[in-house]
Amino acid sequence: MKTAFGAIRRRVLGLPVEAVDFQQRGFRGASEAVRNRLELVGGTFLTGYHLAVECESISELTVRLEGVEGELRGFAFEGAAMGLALLDWLTPWRRDRLRTLLQGAGEAHAYMLHVGIGWVWARAPFGFRRSQRKLDPLLGWLAFDGWGFHEGFFHWPKYGAGQPAPPKLSGYERRVFDQGLGRSFWFVNGGNNGLIAQMIAIFSAERQPDLWSGIGLAATYAGMAGEASLVELREKAGAFRPQLAQGAAFAAKARQRAGNLADYTHLATRILCGLSADAAAQITDAALENLPADAEVPVYEIWRQRIQNHCLPTRQLKET
Repeated sequence: MKTAFGAIRRRVLGLPVEAVDFQQRGFRGASEAVRNRLELVGGTFLTGYHLAVECESISELTVRLEGVEGELRGFAFEGAAMGLALLDWLTPWRRDRLRTLLQGAGEAHAYMLHVGIGWVWARAPFGFRRSQRKLDPLLGWLAFDGWGFHEGFFHWPKYGAGQPAPPKLSGYERRVFDQGLGRSFWFVNGGNNGLIAQMIAIFSAERQPDLWSGIGLAATYAGMAGEASLVELREKAGAFRPQLAQGAAFAAKARQRAGNLADYTHLATRILCGLSADAAAQITDAALENLPADAEVPVYEIWRQRIQNHCLPTRQLKET
């Protein structure tokens, strides 16, 4: 139920629907069907964001989010995470909203909620490292992925030309930023494989693997590419197929955890990973076993490398 306070918050903090309109953003390459799909994804994100801003309690928000169509629900939870993280940031005397959602219904969508946090970091990057220390030590890295997606989505002409990550970021943060940036390229280029490959080729060789990882995640989680298009995408990735497959496996796990696997998820993992969606998700679980606690490389990266190794029959990648 929208209250007077909720209406005021919506008026002050609301985002226009034009924010996810392909024509307004200058996105290209999409067929009408793909454009409609990706705009629906963006619209669902905005729905979740505005629900978080308007609702007076997490219990009310949860009911509203659970009312979103199951296959799209993860995007609504992602948007809600942005809304709650923003409210937590604006009210330092009450910073428990997002944590409460994560401990409840949001636990099933933990991947998406952590990504949503990064949207706030992109817009208000004050104390983000302090905030990261309060997040899950593994999935908390996904907030940097969300930051990268945000920048690519809203500033794609700049970042599509090979712009480096924001100077505030350093070390491995920049790599996860690129994973999210790559994910945004799926939207920016309307799932057009030729345009995606051309854009990634502009970047330095050391950045391309992470960009392709993001493409694999977006193609598998957001959909809805057909079989021929996914086969072409796998071919375009070339030497970066393990990274593409790892992103697809992440997407499968995120959907399996939320209980919203879709037909296009199964199709994408079959082509990009050579596995069913459930089997790809199981790989991500197995790769978590016995992660070192004191490695120089972040455990998040060790996790990713193990998955990539599994996707390389010749075992060309050395596990950390």
